[in-house]
Amino acid sequence: MALTDFPRHPLTFGPSPVHPLPRLTAHLGGASLWAKREDCNAGLAYGGNKTRKLEYIVPDALAQGADTLVSIGGYQSNHTRQVAAVAASLGLKAVLVQERWVDWPDALNDRVGNIMLSRIMGAEVRLDPAGFGIGFKESWTRAIEDVTERGGHPYPIPAGASDHRLGGLGFANWAYEVERQERELGVFFDTIVVCAVTGSTQAGMIAGFAALEEAGGRPRRVIGIDASATLDATRDQVARIARATAELIGVTRPLRDDEITVLPGWAGDRYGVPVESTVDAIRLTGRLEGVILDPVYEGKSMAGLVDLVTGGQIPRDATVLYAHLGGQPALNAYSGLFTH
Repeated sequence: MALTDFPRHPLTFGPSPVHPLPRLTAHLGGASLWAKREDCNAGLAYGGNKTRKLEYIVPDALAQGADTLVSIGGYQSNHTRQVAAVAASLGLKAVLVQERWVDWPDALNDRVGNIMLSRIMGAEVRLDPAGFGIGFKESWTRAIEDVTERGGHPYPIPAGASDHRLGGLGFANWAYEVERQERELGVFFDTIVVCAVTGSTQAGMIAGFAALEEAGGRPRRVIGIDASATLDATRDQVARIARATAELIGVTRPLRDDEITVLPGWAGDRYGVPVESTVDAIRLTGRLEGVILDPVYEGKSMAGLVDLVTGGQIPRDATVLYAHLGGQPALNAYSGLFTH
């Protein structure tokens, strides 16, 4: 099968914008930097990378006659907010398990930002004290069973829409979208930098670019910046989803290990807890480009990009596409970081 054989329910405005970052490029004095903006890709509750993934999951949910989308994430999950938005737009219900993934001392952590938006959109929000983990959780299984017991038809969507047969297709399509935009812009992005936690965003990119390369395209690097602080689990999940997605969309060769790169060094010790480099990257990007990052994902991937460019691991002649995945609503739960 090819990617075009899978049904897609459009949820985005169209191709997400691509634009240069000239002041950040000049400041770092290295590679040419651009951004592709999943944070403004849709009109559904601020959009984000998970909205793109859900475009391929929604047709399966509708085909199964589901009336309730059931998913899971942390209190400030971007993913569950996007599931709530998609459910509302389709006239479906949403049950969201919100676990305490982040040990962050903000008294309003369970009332502002993403979780507030989910409640506004009518989702049933279930707070759970369990900590961070990208695997399948008992609380999620229980929520699915509860929907069935009260006569509903649940459709399970795992954390990040990642560990799902179709979870990598959205960003395989992203790769094809990038290739079309490159032709329009007259540029080639030899390096992609993206945050990695539950895995299917980077995995889909890897699979999509492998398909393009197999069709005669030029090779490129997809560099994942770990923000999970559970590096081995995230790297294994990226590899597994990338290989499954590549097979799904008809890539005929096995993916090589060197195509799957997830780098440590910027996550800190715990998921969702910003470190000094996170805050520095948020301030730098905001001050130079007017682009807002979040402290859970994009602040950490931008910190990685900054160091890779200034340290020379990304060479001066590279043209880099930074994947901005969204997540700014979570800033409301980290207000103590920015009091001056």
